[in-house]
Amino acid sequence: MKLRPGTLASCLLACVLARPAALHAAPAAAHSAPARPALTCARVRSHADVWVASSVDALVRAARAAYERDEAAPAYTRLLGRLAGTIKRCELSQDAGFAGRHREFVDYVGAASPATLPDHELGFAVSDEQYFGETRAYVEIPDFLTERGFVRAASRFETLPRAKSYLRQVNSHRAPSERLVFFSYKSRHLGTPDNQDSYLRLLVVVPGDVARGVPERWVQFGVTDPGVRRRTRNVSVVASLARAEGTSDFYFKDYYRTYRRDGTIPIAGRWELGYGDDNCVQCHKSGVLPVFPVTGSVSDEEREAVEEVNRRFRGYGAPRFGGYLDASKFGPGLGASNGADREGRFGGGFRGSAVAGAMTCAACHRPDYLGALNWPMDRVLVSSYVKGGLMPRGHQLPDAARRELYEKLVREYFDADAARPGILKSWLLGRLR
Repeated sequence: MKLRPGTLASCLLACVLARPAALHAAPAAAHSAPARPALTCARVRSHADVWVASSVDALVRAARAAYERDEAAPAYTRLLGRLAGTIKRCELSQDAGFAGRHREFVDYVGAASPATLPDHELGFAVSDEQYFGETRAYVEIPDFLTERGFVRAASRFETLPRAKSYLRQVNSHRAPSERLVFFSYKSRHLGTPDNQDSYLRLLVVVPGDVARGVPERWVQFGVTDPGVRRRTRNVSVVASLARAEGTSDFYFKDYYRTYRRDGTIPIAGRWELGYGDDNCVQCHKSGVLPVFPVTGSVSDEEREAVEEVNRRFRGYGAPRFGGYLDASKFGPGLGASNGADREGRFGGGFRGSAVAGAMTCAACHRPDYLGALNWPMDRVLVSSYVKGGLMPRGHQLPDAARRELYEKLVREYFDADAARPGILKSWLLGRLR
């Protein structure tokens, strides 16, 4: 029987991706199933291009669904895990011919699949336990920020003046280059991991010492809103350590405060406390994030501090992640297209429009500068920046145009159309070399 290419692709995808438990199960007897995995690998190898094309199509569609709807994320994770399992079982990454033809696909699945494992919630190549053990010295909260009175004052909006008075006192004993940069503000984007409705922050940037290998640390305290009984617990640390080639390694850790009846507030790692963790780089493509407070949430005397931390952000160079993640394996990101492709995708008159002119994310968000905005990425963060008028910088657009800009950036990146695939699919298929 002769199968059409589309039918063959569907059959291969069904054979290789379906029933993962059966594919990994041990044979019941010497005369039974052991030939089945070999047969599956033989099919994959004999129709490698068709299998990869079908797998990429399924992966991109699942990725877009997961980006747009949180409840679709488990299906994407299962698919990614099955693809990684097939590549490993069939030793496809060791096949020079296969790996050479499908380098981007193999690299992506290899880099992204650790996040499917239960002990790799951070999304890194090593387990969460190993990561936190090896990076402890970088992401520890400095002792002076765990002082009992300061922690209590930094935990509520009403007592923030006392916390800032303490920080000013610390600065009075420091050289100018070692002084803390701090301010409080209200975030536009995300709540804290423990309370998605909490947007108040106290950010303290603690200068590092490159010569001694001491990173600069952004220590951010979630602050409980006025009059709210439920205490915000999160304290996050992002550490930046400059490298000789003009890049910076970034390290991450979330902590939780525990509010005890005796008034003490110990701080311990969120992961160590048993609350799990999140995929750090999903939000932190650039390492740390620039700070764009809600208008009016920063006092006049602290605006200069906001400018200073954003200046530091721009000076860190291209983000690296200490060897725990190779961001180049995730490909180009939002906006990494060209006028001809956009004209074909969105129509002949689109190229000269204001929206087309604002699709410039990749001018800054590229591997050698701020890091590409590629999948996996956070929908709330990206939507807030684009629709809220914060990105791309320098483009003044009305709200309707901002919504169109966001829709077109997402469509251009995730489009799975066979005739004109989007950025992610084109890259995974090796068409952007």
